[in-house]
Amino acid sequence: MLVDLPIEKLELYTGRNPRPDDFDEYWKTALCELDTIDAGVEIKEADFRAPGVACYDLYFTGAHGARIHAKYARPKQVKGKMPAVLMFHGYFGASPGWIGSILSYALAGFSVFAMDCRGQGGKSEDVGGVVGNTVHGHIIRGLDCEDPHKLLYRDIFLDTALLARIAMGMDDVDETRVGVMGKSQGGALSIACAALEPRVRLVCAEYPFLSDYRRVWEMDLAKAAYEELSDYFRRYDPRHEREDAVFTKLGYIDIQNLAPRVRGEVVMFTGLMDTIVPPSTQFAAYNKLTCKKRVILYPDFGHEVLPDVPEITYGLMLEMAGIDPENE
Repeated sequence: MLVDLPIEKLELYTGRNPRPDDFDEYWKTALCELDTIDAGVEIKEADFRAPGVACYDLYFTGAHGARIHAKYARPKQVKGKMPAVLMFHGYFGASPGWIGSILSYALAGFSVFAMDCRGQGGKSEDVGGVVGNTVHGHIIRGLDCEDPHKLLYRDIFLDTALLARIAMGMDDVDETRVGVMGKSQGGALSIACAALEPRVRLVCAEYPFLSDYRRVWEMDLAKAAYEELSDYFRRYDPRHEREDAVFTKLGYIDIQNLAPRVRGEVVMFTGLMDTIVPPSTQFAAYNKLTCKKRVILYPDFGHEVLPDVPEITYGLMLEMAGIDPENE
């Protein structure tokens, strides 16, 4: 059974959502803004304790003055500069708990940075000055502002790049051995981060979200994670008189348009039965990547736990970092 295009067409699919004419200038301006931000990095010892690993709460100031939180963990015993891995979470969620992937990577010799997206389930601050959940409508937040730089995901993408810069700037981190990872929204943010910070060496993106919005709409899948697209049209443009303009503006925060900027290696994991983030939308971004890349397919799986992905990702990150798992 198929829920989307057959694989031979997925491999050729290049997306339906428009790319704004000034897309490159838009992100050039955004990155210039990023250069001016005083991140004001603050690191506090976390309440959580673990043998062999130092755990911290890291705070920094992101785009438009929001205070952003990330869990930060590193080995207590450090010999030379370490590789680093950045972790990004799914939509509505928060950074993972300490037990699990954070400790696994820290114990293997990585510095680990797991960011909370502003206004979602963690400790990061939304631009409105509140801590916590303002999640519903993040894709369309700022869509009706005349200035497209008010789109919320523009700021979230910049937050990921700034966190990467902070990690790479630490004295004990090797900036040439930095990987990023995540699933769904986290997969999208991993691609965006590597696009905006080209020193990222490896991206492991599991069924990345935030790609090819018009295709989602045309497949009648503006539901679940993409429900706010349907909400928007019903409330603010019920006759679709501004449909082209809406999708064009969303093109600024469409990861398929950022994908050509990625320089590090990308490994994508896709379930071909995904009705939340359709495979064609994922391939719209994948097919625009010009870097070293590969996609690992799960023909019978949807937007769910994909077997062995954590283990495959772990192995890829170790390989990127030059860490031999046989060498204790």
